[in-house]
Amino acid sequence: MGKIAFIFPGQGSQTVGMGQTLAQKDKSVKAIFQKADERLGFALSDIIFEGPQEKLTLTTYAQPALLTTSIAILHYFKQANIKADYVAGHSLGEYTALVAAGAFSFEDGVYAVRRRGEFMEEAVPNREGTMAAVLGLERNELEQVTAEVTTGGHPVQLANINCPGQIVISGSRRGVELASIKAKEAGAKRVLPLEVSGPFHSSLMKPASAKLAAVLDEVKIEKATIPVIANVSATEMVEPSEIKNKLIEQLYSPVQWEDTVKRMIGLGVDTFIEIGPGKILSGLVRKIDRTVATYAVSDEENFKTVYEAMKEGVQ
Repeated sequence: MGKIAFIFPGQGSQTVGMGQTLAQKDKSVKAIFQKADERLGFALSDIIFEGPQEKLTLTTYAQPALLTTSIAILHYFKQANIKADYVAGHSLGEYTALVAAGAFSFEDGVYAVRRRGEFMEEAVPNREGTMAAVLGLERNELEQVTAEVTTGGHPVQLANINCPGQIVISGSRRGVELASIKAKEAGAKRVLPLEVSGPFHSSLMKPASAKLAAVLDEVKIEKATIPVIANVSATEMVEPSEIKNKLIEQLYSPVQWEDTVKRMIGLGVDTFIEIGPGKILSGLVRKIDRTVATYAVSDEENFKTVYEAMKEGVQ
């Protein structure tokens, strides 16, 4: 059997009620949600389980909510002794991957992403920045478009390089508008504006990165027990100093998701298990390479499917 990667979703996968049935059924899962409430000093679990969706979608709540829910689902894998050879996460999901790899304690991870969300919200006030998904244009062509618009005084750049033909751009509102027009002229099939509260993974997030650095100084970062594939470089990281530097850089740099998946496949991974709500990442993995096995686990039923498949693979 080949190697296994656990992958963790980022913002946009949150839904009201995620993880609730697991918490009701399992005391140790419920304890994970309670630990998050205690570390943050408010009832995050109420927002996760009861909403409203508008509140859960706010960056400052969505980030700790997704990390908490993914770690709660990961508990099933720990109980069943299913381990990963590599872990990675998309943007915010990178923090979940670091908790899974033992680089952060769960409580410090929740605290760090809560503060990260606050800093991201503060960095660009009054919705002055935005993001859009560009479909059907090559990476280098889109880079030329964004460079041209940025040179013209309206910052915009590649933010998420998700899979072939799906790249998210991020920057000032005007920069994204102009780049969207130019991308269509250059042959993009579609450009979809995204409902986000800021220009994440763009140079406009630099003010947030300095504040995040101070928070990462407060928390303890250990050596990772499983290699974590970094968003910014699509290479393995395990050392605390490298983890800290890459997380700071990650705020204003593109998420190299396509390269991250290819890197893990190159390292022998043939099974990708998305742990957390939704199945966005497993969909992207399939678009990158159809030959690998993908699973999305957001509840007990999905977990049982994976568990059976793993048992068969072991035999």
